[in-house]
Amino acid sequence: MSKGRGFGGLDAFIKSVDRAASKGVKKEIALWGEAAAFQFLDEVQNEIIRTKTVDTRRLLNSFGRGDSDNVWQISKGGLSLEVGTNVDYASFVNDGHFTVDPNSGKDRRWVPGRWSNNRFVYDPSSKEGMLLKIKWVDGTGYWDNAQTIFQKMFNKSLDKKLQSWIDRSFEGKA
Repeated sequence: MSKGRGFGGLDAFIKSVDRAASKGVKKEIALWGEAAAFQFLDEVQNEIIRTKTVDTRRLLNSFGRGDSDNVWQISKGGLSLEVGTNVDYASFVNDGHFTVDPNSGKDRRWVPGRWSNNRFVYDPSSKEGMLLKIKWVDGTGYWDNAQTIFQKMFNKSLDKKLQSWIDRSFEGKA
């Protein structure tokens, strides 16, 4: 093999990749990724509803872009996107938890509030309330379920999208 020569076709392929990138494929990937993030948030909301996790709708709404509890961070150059929620109890609802007083660690805690229509309404200023004893509360797995479902959808979508970009960017250049 002589020095200074590349593999047959590799230089041409690299030039094709550069042309594809300059034609906006990177921008298309970013837009497609953002659309995928919306789909994931929709799937999380679907799982919250399906698993009957909905109570006050705060958790459900926090998975909608623009909600004050929503996490939506994009870093354009590196094409990273982070989505989620800032609701402090989200992981407990997903994973499960013990009903122990987080401040004292005691196995009982007093929760101020009142009962209304068979539902307890938390009210920190109330003199009434209920005594909770330690017990395990199962999580609903809404986040884990949504990830599993979305991963299958994402993989199929990614395969189709990549093939479409390849076909469009490199057609007739082989």
